[in-house]
Amino acid sequence: MERYYQPEIECASREQILAWQNERLVKQVQNVWDNVPYYRAKMEAKGLTPADIKGVEDLHKLPFVTKDDLREAYPYGLVARPLKDCVRIQSTSGTTGKRVVAFYTQHDIDLWEDCCARAIVAAGGTDEDVCQVSYGYGLFTGGPGLNGGSHKVGCLTIPTSSGNTERQIMFIRDLSATILCCTPSYAAYIGETMKEMGLTPDQIPLKAGIFGAEAWSEEMRQDIQNTLGIKAYDIYGLTELSGPGVSFECSEQTGMHINEDHFIAEIIDPDTGEVLPEGSQGELVFTSITKEAFPLLRYRTRDICVLSRKQCSCGRTFVKMCKPRGRSDDMLIIKGVNVFPSQIEAVLLEQGYAANYQIIVDRVNNTDTMEVQVEMTPEMFSDQLSAVADKEKQLVAALKAMLGIYAKVRLVAPKSIQRSEGKAVRVIDKRKI
Repeated sequence: MERYYQPEIECASREQILAWQNERLVKQVQNVWDNVPYYRAKMEAKGLTPADIKGVEDLHKLPFVTKDDLREAYPYGLVARPLKDCVRIQSTSGTTGKRVVAFYTQHDIDLWEDCCARAIVAAGGTDEDVCQVSYGYGLFTGGPGLNGGSHKVGCLTIPTSSGNTERQIMFIRDLSATILCCTPSYAAYIGETMKEMGLTPDQIPLKAGIFGAEAWSEEMRQDIQNTLGIKAYDIYGLTELSGPGVSFECSEQTGMHINEDHFIAEIIDPDTGEVLPEGSQGELVFTSITKEAFPLLRYRTRDICVLSRKQCSCGRTFVKMCKPRGRSDDMLIIKGVNVFPSQIEAVLLEQGYAANYQIIVDRVNNTDTMEVQVEMTPEMFSDQLSAVADKEKQLVAALKAMLGIYAKVRLVAPKSIQRSEGKAVRVIDKRKI
């Protein structure tokens, strides 16, 4: 039986959802016009005033906001409330330029925690559960978001944060944790460590996992589910919008429901910015319609995906987004071909390898090169060199079939690729582009 945290919202009629969105969008546009000079200038540059936005059908008129805007307006340029009304900041682990800092009022935190509570209940969580939050705490949104959501559901919450894997496993077993929240790569590592300890899935009390903050494939999901004996659910979010819980998976596990009472989603052509018809693949754009302190309108996420309004068997009426199929910015272009790390991961898991790999891209004599380093399983490691060379050839062929280009493959010793307790570093791009 499907459970909901806020059934009257999660299962509302499309008309009701649209009515909320229209009303809240109009209010939010007026809010940023009045309180955020940076936004007002952007709107004026397009010849717009709040009177031009009467509802969702006018959303496409508004200017986009990108990470560049966030850097330019850093730190306070996009804050819509006096700082005395803000109670917290969170920040992204930005790899380039200034970090993105997002601001929250207490009301913003309450709504964010509601979104995370919806995700926990969708994964089967109740006040009888023990929820271990192994996302990083601190500036990273993963830990604080799921921690708050777990409290709202009434779960006994274990705020382990990431790292110290032996201690994580001790708590899972001693305190009978039933729900694990962390990045998928860390869940896979916890599973791998448990296996090495000789633990079988029926000796692990976990029943569900909520994994997000990085791209992961369907094959990796199956792998984690089998190792830990759980159902693995996807969760999606961005610090810029609040954090995890922008969307979440239900029992159907076929995409994530977007919390449409708080966020309006669009799919655009990443090159032209044109809004694409429903069912098209393109870049995901979000407008936050309930945020007080840090409201973003038409924020370009750079995530590539598809939205679906197909009726879901779980009973929720929120639109669904597929797993992001890569990003329009960290997508690798190698010899003119678009390559997503998730495609490489799918091939490796299909061929029986664990999802421990690194892609090294370089440019030699003006030609792009790509090497995929893949950890062998302990069984393979004992094989003769000729057998290892044959396995490398098989992987080269499988990757060529998937990507359409040649990638060198190097099988390396088990555990030789550095493990990550947060987001896995999958790509090392040495090209000077």
